[in-house]
Amino acid sequence: MNVSSPVHIVGRLLGETAYRSTRSNSLSSGQPFSGRLFDVDPVTGFIPAQPLSRLTGEFSLWEDALGDASRVLKLGEDKGEEAQAKRTAGERWRQQLRTWPVLDVARLGDKRTRWRRAHYVLACLMHYYIHSLPPQPAGTAIIIPKPLAVPMVEVSKKIDMPPILTFADIVLWNWELVNPNEPVSLDNIRFLTLFSGTETERNFYALSLAAELKGAEMVEIFERFMNLPCLTDRTAVATVARDLERIVPIINELSDILQGARSNIDPHIFYWAVRAWWDGSDASRPWVFEGVSPYTSFELGGASAGQSSVMHALDIYLDVDHALKHPRQPSPSPENRRADTRFMEKMRRYMPVEHRAYLTQLQTRSLRDLVQRTPSLRGPYNAAVEALKKFRDGHIRIGTLYIISQARSVPPAFMGGSEAFSRKDERSKGTGGNPVGPLLKAGRDATQRAILKD
Repeated sequence: MNVSSPVHIVGRLLGETAYRSTRSNSLSSGQPFSGRLFDVDPVTGFIPAQPLSRLTGEFSLWEDALGDASRVLKLGEDKGEEAQAKRTAGERWRQQLRTWPVLDVARLGDKRTRWRRAHYVLACLMHYYIHSLPPQPAGTAIIIPKPLAVPMVEVSKKIDMPPILTFADIVLWNWELVNPNEPVSLDNIRFLTLFSGTETERNFYALSLAAELKGAEMVEIFERFMNLPCLTDRTAVATVARDLERIVPIINELSDILQGARSNIDPHIFYWAVRAWWDGSDASRPWVFEGVSPYTSFELGGASAGQSSVMHALDIYLDVDHALKHPRQPSPSPENRRADTRFMEKMRRYMPVEHRAYLTQLQTRSLRDLVQRTPSLRGPYNAAVEALKKFRDGHIRIGTLYIISQARSVPPAFMGGSEAFSRKDERSKGTGGNPVGPLLKAGRDATQRAILKD
C-alpha cells in the first residue's frame, strides 16, 4: 500500500504552512518549537484535551455494534459458564457484522478527530470479532469480513496508523468526560470500551492515563530546551540544570504510578482475561483482510504500553540508546544483543503520525552532547538518568509479576480453569510479540549506559 510519509500526512492534517514552519525549525531561525503543532497539549500532553466525539449518521452502525459487543462477547477460548451462555448471541453479533454494507469512509469528512474516532471504533470491533471467535486449528487464517476490513484499512491509511488496536486506541482515545464542563483529569473521565468488563482492565487504563498526565508535565521542559537560543551561555546552562532537577521527581512519580498497579490490577485476571483481547496477528493464526489486496502488508503487532509517546520523548530527551548505535559502557551483554534492538523504533509506527513527527523534531537537538561539554550539568543529568533507570528496574518487577510468572499459571476458574486456553509456547511474550524479560532488561541496561562517567 502506498502510504504517504509522516511529513506529508502531518502537512495535510495541520496545514502545509504551519507544518513547514515547524519543519524548518532550525535552532537559528527564531521559529519556536511548539508541541501544539504536533497535537501535543501543554496540559494533557499526548492525550487529547477533549474526548473524541461519537460518530453519527450512517457511521452510527459501527458505534452501536461496539456498544453491544461487551454484552454478548467473551474470549473465544473462555470456557466459563458466562461465556458458554453468550455463545449464541455472540455468533449472532458476528453474523450481523458480516452482512453490513461497506461504508464509504470518505464521508467521514475532513476532521482529524473523526478519523481517529473511526480508527478507535473499528479497531475495537475488529478485536472483539477476532478474539471472540471459537478456537481454530493452528495455521488457520482468520478472515476479517469486508464490511470491517475495508474501512479499517482505509481509515488507517488516511491517518497513517496500522489497521490494528494500538495504545492510542485503548488509552488516549478510549474515554469521555464525566462532567463536560470540567477539564481532563483522572476523576473526570470514564473509559468507554472494556473488552473483559473487569475492574482490572479499567484500572490498567486509569494507571496508563495517570502516567500520561504525569508525563505531560515534562512537555514544557522539552520545549524549553528546544527553544533555547544559545546552549553555550550561562543562562541556558542554568535553565537546563534546573529543568533536569525538575524532571527527577516527575520520573519518580511515574515509578510510583507504575508500582501502584499492585494495589488494584489483579495479575491473574490481567494476564488471562484482559491482555488476550489486545493480541495481534501471528504465524499460527494470520489475519486476512477480506476485500483488500493480498499483496498488502501491515504492522499487526497489537497494542502495547511501549507505544506511549511520552516515554519515547523522555528517552529522546535523555538520549537513551535502545538501538545500540553508539559505543557506551558497560558494553551490551549477549542477552542485550539478542533482544530486539529495534523494538522502540517499531513501536513508533503504532503512534499517531503527529506524535511521531514530534519525536523526530526532538531528536534534532542533543541534551547529552551539551552535558558532555558542560561539566556542571553532569550531576543533574546523571540524576535524571538514574531516576529513569529506577523506573525501568520497577518495570522489570512488574513485567515479571504480570506476565512471566502468570505464563506458568492456569486461567481463572470463572473462565474454565485448566480447561480453558490451549497451552501455547512462549506465553511470556509481551502483547507486541517480544519476550518480556530480555526486552525489559535491555531497556534498563540501555538507560544505565546513558550515565556519563567522570
